[in-house]
Amino acid sequence: MKFMYFFYPALAATLEERKRLRPIARHTEPWQKMFEEVAELSRMAEDLGFEAISFPEHHLHTEGGEMGSLPLLTQFVINQTKRIKVGPIGYVLPGWNPLRLALEIAWLDQLTKGRTLIGFARGYQARWLNAMAQKVNIGASAISTMQEDIDARNREAFEEVYKILKLAWADGPFRFKGKYYEYPSPYETGTPWPPHQWTRDYGAPGEVDDNGNIQMIEVVPKPYQKPHPLLFQAFSMSEATIRWAAREGLIPTLLASEPKQVRAYAEAHVDEAKKHGRTLKIGENLGVFRSVYLAESHEAAKRQGDEGLIGVGWKNCFHYFGFTEAFRLPEDEAKYPNNQPLPPSECTMERMEKAHFALVGTTSDIRRGMDRLVETANPEWFIWQSDQGYVPLEQVKVMLKRFGKDILPHYV
Repeated sequence: MKFMYFFYPALAATLEERKRLRPIARHTEPWQKMFEEVAELSRMAEDLGFEAISFPEHHLHTEGGEMGSLPLLTQFVINQTKRIKVGPIGYVLPGWNPLRLALEIAWLDQLTKGRTLIGFARGYQARWLNAMAQKVNIGASAISTMQEDIDARNREAFEEVYKILKLAWADGPFRFKGKYYEYPSPYETGTPWPPHQWTRDYGAPGEVDDNGNIQMIEVVPKPYQKPHPLLFQAFSMSEATIRWAAREGLIPTLLASEPKQVRAYAEAHVDEAKKHGRTLKIGENLGVFRSVYLAESHEAAKRQGDEGLIGVGWKNCFHYFGFTEAFRLPEDEAKYPNNQPLPPSECTMERMEKAHFALVGTTSDIRRGMDRLVETANPEWFIWQSDQGYVPLEQVKVMLKRFGKDILPHYV
């Protein structure tokens, strides 16, 4: 098993401090403190044997959570560490110009000699994605709403940008005409290029036609890792997404945690990969997101979760986007039949622990939870959602050190 430490980079503060300083994200001091914490924990994770550091892409969080600007944060963490791979899970593709993103990633991979990884996401936060993608008329995905037209456009744009990235990183120039982007532009006539003889003599074959117009695009540099860095699919919550990732060779990262559901997704992943000529073992090329709360007693560990990311971030923010649906339990059908959305009151540590999303307790408790996960699906990647910024730094460091010394070595 490979271990990844996943930050929701947060300005460290209590709810009372966030209220008093609102908006806390306007102040410089907490930003600098966050950078120091992320750097310190990243170095610690590297020393303990973690394979990778990651974070989401989210913007405009005036409340002080999820400050995942990319690719700047990737470059910052790489500069603070020595060998560990770093990257987002993931870039929200509908919000990016695909040509610019292909270049940003390739440049970063070259500059760091292959210390990057890449995750892709569709994007569910309308506050920033709707603003950034407005020129292509794309909005946030509809996780738990009935906005089927918006959701369909989001998925359509996601897949189009993904196709362009793969073309851009391949050897050779390409042409592409989609619903949202076309290369060259304009596609029908090509792009006038005065120094066409220079390009005809020294550029990529086929870039220019006899009339001096660009007819094909060649993106350079290519990534340092061939054909590209390791690819992840963020927050996979449906079988359709699992199967898409299996077809494309991405590593889906499961938010769902109930063992029967995890096993079903793992089997669907293997099944779809086989249909497309790839033979995988259960859990191979598969990741899971989990929270870990490790302390001297179960009560102390549960208290950390109540005061940390689950008790603050999930209760006040994430559950509004429908993520709690990933933690449905068999008994929910009686209370919420026909897949009725779970109410905010169900976003509790008790549910997270019972659904096996939160591993809570002593070293022995965490080991039992890890063993159960291995028996269920044996995922290749275990992605620990850090409580940086929510739980005091010293407590986070104690949990990380204890996990790295007492638990991680048993599963690598």
